[in-house]
Amino acid sequence: MKHLLYKLSFIAWYVCSLLPFRLFYCISDAMYYILFYAIRYRRKVIYNNLTASFPEKTPAEIDQIARKFYAFFCDYMVETIKYFSISEQNIRRRIRFEGIEAARQDIQKGQSVSLFLGHYCNWEWVSSLGIHFDCQCGQIYHPLENPYFDKLFLYMRSRFKVQSIAKDDTFLVIGGWEKKGIHSVVGYIADQAPGYASTHYWTNFLNHDTPVFTGAERIAKILNTTAYYIDIERPKRGYYLCRFVKITDSIEKQPIFYVTEQYFRLLEKSIQRAPQYWLWSHNRWKRTREEFNRLYSEEERKKRLSRL
Repeated sequence: MKHLLYKLSFIAWYVCSLLPFRLFYCISDAMYYILFYAIRYRRKVIYNNLTASFPEKTPAEIDQIARKFYAFFCDYMVETIKYFSISEQNIRRRIRFEGIEAARQDIQKGQSVSLFLGHYCNWEWVSSLGIHFDCQCGQIYHPLENPYFDKLFLYMRSRFKVQSIAKDDTFLVIGGWEKKGIHSVVGYIADQAPGYASTHYWTNFLNHDTPVFTGAERIAKILNTTAYYIDIERPKRGYYLCRFVKITDSIEKQPIFYVTEQYFRLLEKSIQRAPQYWLWSHNRWKRTREEFNRLYSEEERKKRLSRL
């Protein structure tokens, strides 16, 4: 029965993905009105996040960004469906990568590459970068609770030579590649809110005191990879430009949390340039330093840092 349900879900998603972009964007326009006016999808979270992140902006400016976010979010959903069957030729035309040659040279020199990006623009399409490298490519992901959707997303994300690696298996898989002499390019989306038990570092991000994930940097540091930030722009509807911005040639040589800090500074600039393309519906600042300090004494916090 489970296998049959997956097959039916796969067929339904695949058939839907065959619709032309023009029709998809008509559907997206209709979805915008439903999400914004009828359902009012996570409106309180979105407006609170925007208002706190841009205190200098007027209510009218915040409202305009929010509306643009809803419109883009609907585009993101239909573009993700389209990604299920989009051809390699079409995806090459719709998402371009600049500065990628530097990362290729790192691989040729025998050094693996870590890519840091956010939930900004269409992050799903970035997994197509596998067709631009002649080496092992991977992306870290958090398995979905629904097993059918999880399997469908794994299929979609692996279409262009990128292996999806469950978050808890990250070091085991990438470290295994290194032991075998396989150099890799691995992407990390690290702008989510970590649990208190996973919090080791705080930074000022979009006008908030923000706990951040540091696991990606720590793994990359052990493996001594180079590090790049992927700066994404959306020149027009359905098209993206990704720039490789080098953070460091050697994470091993940098002080602790240096790469994480640089990543958030670069991501912040991207968001400030065009804020409508970040995932504002995520309750990013639900955890506070006050609560963190209440849960962990100063001695416990120092011990946690000493073990990194």
